[in-house]
Amino acid sequence: MSLIEFCPQLERTFIAIKPDGVQRGLIAEIISRFERKGFKLDFAEKHYHDLKERPFFNGLCDFLSSGPVLAMVWEGEGVIKYGRKLIGATDPQKSEPGTIRGDLAVVVGRNIIHGSDGPETAKDEIGLWFEPKELVSYTSNAEKWVYGVN
Repeated sequence: MSLIEFCPQLERTFIAIKPDGVQRGLIAEIISRFERKGFKLDFAEKHYHDLKERPFFNGLCDFLSSGPVLAMVWEGEGVIKYGRKLIGATDPQKSEPGTIRGDLAVVVGRNIIHGSDGPETAKDEIGLWFEPKELVSYTSNAEKWVYGVN
């Protein structure tokens, strides 16, 4: 039974952080105002389907369902490889200083971030979390400086 079924007075809503909020770096500020409310992630088991036989599977699904998750699709040349480098090793104790996990996480069960490990995984995960029409194409003001594109 879902929380909505158990407590019929609860509602669901859609929240979108619009381009101006994203471009101004306000995502964390906006999310922090909703964090204490929480929500149930209904498809944690689908996301981690490849780990179903592992002993930590149930705990991992419980954790992923315990509160808000910000799902994002980043685009750029080499973004999977470089994204993994930015994130660091799965075990924060083995992550290099300067990586997200190396600087901000302590234990493997609470390593704060997930990133696709290859093109096929990225395709599957993006398809699980987003409908194709939700993936918008836009030009960042930084593109011309990063890629030399006018």
